[in-house]
Amino acid sequence: MQQFNDVLIQILILLAISISVIGIAKLIRQPYSIALVLVGLLLGVANIPFLEAAETFITQSHVFQAVVISLFLPILLGDATLKLPFKELKQQRKPIFLLAFGGTLLSFIVIGCSSYYILGLPLIVAFTFAALMSATDPISVISLFKSLGISKKLITIIEGESLLNDGIAVVLFQISTTYFLAYIEMGLSGLGSGVLLFLKFSIGGILIGSILGFLFSQIIRVYDDYPLEISFSILLFFGCYFTAEHFHVSGVIAVVVGGLIFGSYGANIGMSETTKVNIHSFWDVVTLIANSLIFLMIGLEIRNIDFSDK
Repeated sequence: MQQFNDVLIQILILLAISISVIGIAKLIRQPYSIALVLVGLLLGVANIPFLEAAETFITQSHVFQAVVISLFLPILLGDATLKLPFKELKQQRKPIFLLAFGGTLLSFIVIGCSSYYILGLPLIVAFTFAALMSATDPISVISLFKSLGISKKLITIIEGESLLNDGIAVVLFQISTTYFLAYIEMGLSGLGSGVLLFLKFSIGGILIGSILGFLFSQIIRVYDDYPLEISFSILLFFGCYFTAEHFHVSGVIAVVVGGLIFGSYGANIGMSETTKVNIHSFWDVVTLIANSLIFLMIGLEIRNIDFSDK
């Protein structure tokens, strides 16, 4: 029990460090993500005694994966979908779908083939790497666009593409790490099987997200109680993710679809203005904390990577 308390206290210290770094970065108008990674790397290299237990705990592979994927990913996706205006997404659906599907698949193929033929990486490693690199993070770009006064239309396209892109990239990652070699050996029939698996992951995620998003939208019609409605949003995001993963379909796509329905349809039929303000404020805070810990954890995790050529 005492060991658990010590680790918890050290994690809270790391959170305090990360929030302080964000505060300083915002004062000097610099991207805080890079600063957090650098600070995390420094903390990992420095081996500070009173933070050692927390760093060891966080950088365990299963802990790192569970926290980043299972905890923070639904939070970040859910927050993003709540704030995206569905009407504007619908107006820009053609470029969004073209970039998300066509662009991500093209990027996946080009990076995978280049990694295999030029860098000489093993086939599975090459296309797993390609799936990781095909997922874009538009946070810095969108912040720059807003500061330069770029049109809202372009910002909406980039935000919408990014959400779909994340889901598609995760599906490609799952296929690359688990099924890729088997499908390659099957030839053309393997290509068909890969496409069917891709559709299963995607459509399954869409169905689960749609059902839960609609269900929770109906539930909040009964209440005008923003703390309770915020709680429902938490259940929705994590419910979408883990339900989809349980049925072996895309949890990312489920959260995106469920969040879009809840943030547009649900907000229109069941949220008062007070609820909308408070639910956005709540997720702003949670997302800030999640982002601060994610980038700090990445910096800590870098020290465990072996860059030597063996």
